Amino acid sequence: MMILVTGSTGNIGRELTRELDAKGATLRLLVRDPARAEGLPERAERAVGDFGDPSSLATAFAGVDKLFLLTQGIGTHHTAQALAAAEAAGVRHIVHLSSFHVTFDPIPAMGRWHHEREKIIRASGIPATFLRPGGFMTNALDWLPTIREGNYVLDPVGPGRYAPIDPADIASVAALALTEAGHQGKEYLLTGDEALTVTEQVRIISETIRRDIEVRPTATAADAVRFRFPGGAPQALADAITEGFTLMRADTVGLRTDTASRLLGRRPGTFAEWCARHARAFRESESAI
Repeated sequence: MMILVTGSTGNIGRELTRELDAKGATLRLLVRDPARAEGLPERAERAVGDFGDPSSLATAFAGVDKLFLLTQGIGTHHTAQALAAAEAAGVRHIVHLSSFHVTFDPIPAMGRWHHEREKIIRASGIPATFLRPGGFMTNALDWLPTIREGNYVLDPVGPGRYAPIDPADIASVAALALTEAGHQGKEYLLTGDEALTVTEQVRIISETIRRDIEVRPTATAADAVRFRFPGGAPQALADAITEGFTLMRADTVGLRTDTASRLLGRRPGTFAEWCARHARAFRESESAI
């Protein structure tokens, strides 16, 4: 049984590839740049391709039974291209990385893109499993530039709480769905089990690296977006991120589910545990201060 992993060089894909390799799965990795696949299991096939170039996908999808599908950015074009290749190749099961935003009512912009992608997959008729994670713990790495610049983190959400999940736990759920029966047609809402504010997350990072880091509130969510994209961002993306920060600020409880723990038979990783594994990245930022 051949499993094709897209997004294999990203935070989730790398963890997933290693898990599937440990399970002895037959693997193929779709990569745009083979050099970025350095460090991934050597026995996994590499297939060079790009969703933006449909002609590059036929070879990558040939003989594939199961697909881990991760498409980034805005819109649905890449998802449609992937589904066309999957249908042509006779793929029998798709595990798709979606977002918990699709469960909101009304669905925010970020969720609408994922919702439309889910609709394309359902319309294909290929049995699918939808993974709907909340915020990733690795999003904290986005704070490294300001930590390096001035030992501070911008906080656009104030009292808002959310339960970030370790991408390694998302990968573990994906590996189960790809290698075990009973997951077709399922939708899994995945979070960590600690609802934290940005201030609390920064405090945990500070405790891990034993250095105080300042938290600076932003006046508005739009200010945070402008700071993150000083050269400007596509308006649709900027509006979606602004909307997302506004929703996060309003949620002072934080959505949590026990889905990951039920599926994995263990508690999902904590933010402190994730920080301990990534302490080097935050400690190295000290040399730039």
